Amino acid sequence: MFTGIIECMGTLLSIEQDVENLIFEIESPISDALKIDQSLAHDGICLTVIQQGSGKHRVCAIRETIEKTTCGNWQAGKILNLERCLPVNGRLDGHLVQGHVDCRAVCQQITEAEGSWVFQFNFPSEFAALVIEKGSISVNGTSLTCHDIGLDTFSVSIIPYTYTHTSIQDIRVGDTVNIEFDILGKYLNRWQEVKQLTS
Repeated sequence: MFTGIIECMGTLLSIEQDVENLIFEIESPISDALKIDQSLAHDGICLTVIQQGSGKHRVCAIRETIEKTTCGNWQAGKILNLERCLPVNGRLDGHLVQGHVDCRAVCQQITEAEGSWVFQFNFPSEFAALVIEKGSISVNGTSLTCHDIGLDTFSVSIIPYTYTHTSIQDIRVGDTVNIEFDILGKYLNRWQEVKQLTS
C-alpha cells in the first residue's frame, strides 16, 4: 500500500525483454536501500524488486501489467516517480494507493496559472462514477485532487513543489499516464453493482 506522496525520482537506464516480460533497470537515490522482493511504485505501478546494488535496482513487469499501464512504452532515459510502501506506523499524507493501475489517461491540456499548473486529462468514460469533484486520484503514482470533472475528463492543479519533485514536469499534451482511482470509491461502486444484481 502506498500514499501517492512521491519519495524521489529515478532514471530508467535499460529495458530487457524476457520472453513476454520486461525487465527495467532504474538508477535512483533509494535503490541501495531496497531489498529483494520489496514492492516499489514506479509511476504508480507496483513492481517487485528482483535485483539491487550500486545505486541501481531491477524490476519485472509481466504481460498483464504491460497491457494495462504505460510501461510498455517506456524508453531508456525516462524519469519515473518512485515510492516505497507505507510503513504501518507511517503518516497517510496523500490517500490510499495500491499501485494497481485501473486505466490510462491522455493529457489534453496544460495551463500555467500564475505559479501553478492545471493539467486536464481524458480517461475512459466507463470509470466516470469513480471520479468526483475534490476527490483523490493517482496520476503516475502522485496523489492529486480532481476538479472540473466531466464524463470522461478531469483536471488537477499542481503546486510548484509537486511540479519540481515529480515526473509530472515531463508530461506533455498527448502523453499517456497511469491512473488509479480511489479504492474507497471502487468498493462503493462494486457494492452498488452487487446490490442491484441481487435485489
